[in-house]
Amino acid sequence: QVQLVESGGGLVQAGGSLRLSCAASGRTSSRYVMGWFRQAPGREREYVAGISRSGGRTYYGDSVKGRFTISRDNAKNTIYLQMNSLKSEDTAVYYCAASTKYIWNTDMVVTTEVEYSYWGQGTQVTVSS
Repeated sequence: QVQLVESGGGLVQAGGSLRLSCAASGRTSSRYVMGWFRQAPGREREYVAGISRSGGRTYYGDSVKGRFTISRDNAKNTIYLQMNSLKSEDTAVYYCAASTKYIWNTDMVVTTEVEYSYWGQGTQVTVSS
């Protein structure tokens, strides 16, 4: 089992940047495919980005492509989400998640919410226009 704790959220003006961190404890994060999701008030949770166990493969939701970058430092058991060119529509609670999905000899990214087993408590990001 792994515990996930997000940090780095806050209030930023449109066009600005933030970097979210997700610290994993319990079991080493390299065992897991990792992802970031977000949920705005009144809306369903949305996939933001995912990264493979090695960090060699990434995938992004259409709304953040070219603006957000996911990365991981397995030595530090930490996953990051660099968010640039923020827009008001990026305002949401951002969640870090871990997936145990495994396919032999595949450095995979997981993009579906139901395949993530562990979740952090979330960190609020508010972008003012």
